[in-house]
Amino acid sequence: MKGIRMVGLLGLLVVTLAACGSAGKTLSSHDSAAEKEQPVLAPEAQRRLDYYYLEAMRQKLKGNYSAAFALLNHCLEMQPRSGAVLYELFHFYRVLGWEAKCEEVLKQAVGSNRDNFWYKQMLATHYQQKRDIPKAIAVYEDMATQFPARLEPLLSLTELYTQTHSYERVIATLNRLEELDGKSEQLSMEKFRMYLLSDQREQAFHEIESLSREYPYDMRYKTILGDVYMENGEPDEAYRTYSQILQEVPGYAPALLSMANYYQKTGNDSLYRRQLDVVLLNEHVETTAKLDILRQFIAKSMAEQSDSTEIIRLFDRVLERPQPNADVAMLYSQYLLSKQMEKQSVPVLEKVLQIDPENKPARLQLLSFAIRDNRLEDVIKIAAPATEYHPETLEFYYYLGLAYYLKEDAANALAVFQKGVRQIQPSSDKAVASDFYAILGDVYHSVGQSAEAYAAYDSSLVYNPDNIATLNNYAYYLSVERTRLDKAEEMSYRTVKAEPDNATYLDTYAWILFEKGRYTEARIYIDQAMRNGGEASQVVVEHCGDIYYHVGDVEKAVGYWRQAEGIQPNKEAGEAPRPEAEVKRLKQKVKWKKYIK
Repeated sequence: MKGIRMVGLLGLLVVTLAACGSAGKTLSSHDSAAEKEQPVLAPEAQRRLDYYYLEAMRQKLKGNYSAAFALLNHCLEMQPRSGAVLYELFHFYRVLGWEAKCEEVLKQAVGSNRDNFWYKQMLATHYQQKRDIPKAIAVYEDMATQFPARLEPLLSLTELYTQTHSYERVIATLNRLEELDGKSEQLSMEKFRMYLLSDQREQAFHEIESLSREYPYDMRYKTILGDVYMENGEPDEAYRTYSQILQEVPGYAPALLSMANYYQKTGNDSLYRRQLDVVLLNEHVETTAKLDILRQFIAKSMAEQSDSTEIIRLFDRVLERPQPNADVAMLYSQYLLSKQMEKQSVPVLEKVLQIDPENKPARLQLLSFAIRDNRLEDVIKIAAPATEYHPETLEFYYYLGLAYYLKEDAANALAVFQKGVRQIQPSSDKAVASDFYAILGDVYHSVGQSAEAYAAYDSSLVYNPDNIATLNNYAYYLSVERTRLDKAEEMSYRTVKAEPDNATYLDTYAWILFEKGRYTEARIYIDQAMRNGGEASQVVVEHCGDIYYHVGDVEKAVGYWRQAEGIQPNKEAGEAPRPEAEVKRLKQKVKWKKYIK
C-alpha cells in the first residue's frame, strides 16, 4: 500500500520536480560538524553505482518519479555518503514536505564534499527559506571564506544583514565586495544608505565624495553627490557642487535638472522657471526628463485652475527647437484636447505627423475631425499615407475608400477597398470587417457590378449577420432589380424590426412590398417612412407617389411626385445625385400624371 501511495503522490508533483536541477547545477552551502568524506568504492561497485544513478536520472527526466526515487534510495544503500545521490534526494524530500530529511541529506551532502560550492549554496538557501537566518548567515560566511573569489555569498550576506538591521556588517560586506569587484555607483549608494541608517552622516557623504573622486571626469557621479547633499539637508553644498559641474561642462543636462530642483526646493520660483526654460530648450536633455517637467507644470496648473497661457507658451517654445521624437508634441496635443482647444490642437497633431509619420493615435485623431466635419479632401490626405504606414489597420482603408466614394470617384474607391480586403485576417475585428464589405458592396453596385456587390454583402453578413446597413442595402438593390424578392423582404423586415422609426429602412420595406404587388401593405410602411423624416428624401417621396398611384389615389400620387421634383440631394448627409434617367422619369410622371417604370 505504501508503494502505491508514493507513486500517486509523486505523479501529482511532476511539474515541480521537473524544475529541480541535477547534482552539478543548483545552489548550496554549509555547516554540519565532522562528517566523513565518502569512502572510495571498488571499481566494479563504482560502475554499478554509476549505472543505477544514471538510470535514476533517466527515469526522472521521463517523469517516472517513483522509479527514480526507488533507484536513488538503492544508490544510497550502496554508497551512503554519495553527495550527488543525497543532493538529488533532497529535491524529492522537499517536494514531499519532509523538512527534517531535507536538512539532514543536505548536511550529509556538504559533509561528503566540502569543496562543492553548490551543495553549500543549496543548504544556505534552504535555511533562508525556513527563515533560519543565523544558520544561513553562518553558511554564507563559511562560503565567503572558502571561496574568496565568488561574489554570490557576499551578495547574499548583504541581503541577510540588511534584513536583520546589522548595518555595520552590511558595510563591512560591501567593502569586501568592493575589494573583489571594484568601486561602483550601486555599491557606494548602498554604503551611503547604510551609513545614514547607522547615524554616520559624515561617513555617508565621504562615501559619495570618494566615488566622485574615483571617477573625476564622470560628471554623473558629481551630480549624484550634489543630489545626495540636496536630499539630505545640505543645500549649500549641493549648489556648490552643481555650479562646479556647470563651470566645467556648461549645458550638462543632469546638472541643469538638478539645479532646477535646487531652486524649486529653496523656494526661488523665478530662478526655477528660468532654469526650466534652459532645461527644456537644451537638446541634450532627454525627452523623458522634459516630459516629466511639463507634466508637473500641467498638474500644478490644473490643481490651481490657472490660465493655460503659460503652459501653451512653454510648449510652443520647446517645439520651436528640433525634436528627436514626437513625444512632447503628442503631450501638447493631449493637453489642448483636454482643455477643449480642438482648433489649436490640429496644427500640433500635424506637427506630430511631420516628426513621426507612423504615429497612429495622432493620425486617427486628425481623421476623426475630418470625418466629423465631412472634409473629404482632408480625409483622403490623412488616410492615404496611413494605408502604407499601417497596412493592417482596416479603418484607414474604410474611410479613404468611403471618401472617394462620396466624391463619386468610384474607381479609386474600388481600388482602395479591394486593397483593404486583402488585409482582413481571422483576427480582424468582425464588426469592422463586416462594415468594410458592406461599403465595398455599395461601390460595386454603383459601377454596375451587381454579382460582385451581392458577394460582398454576403461576406459582410458572414462577419456580422445583424449588420442592419448591409441588410437594408442588399434588400433594396435586389428589389430595384426585381430579383429574389422573398430574400429581400426577409432581410428588410429584420431592419424594420430593429429600427422601426428609420425612414430609409421603412422605405426599403415598403418598396419591396410594392414590387411584390402588395400595395396596401406598402402604403402603411411608406406612410410611416414619411412621418419619420422621409419627406426630405426625393427617393422616398417619389416612392410614396408610386405606391399611392397603385392604390388608386392618383391625385395624391401626382402631388408626391411634384413634391419629390423640388427636393435636391442632401450632400452633407452623403446623398449622391440621382442618375439622369431617374430624374427624367420623375419629370415624365409629373407631366403625364401616371406611373412609369
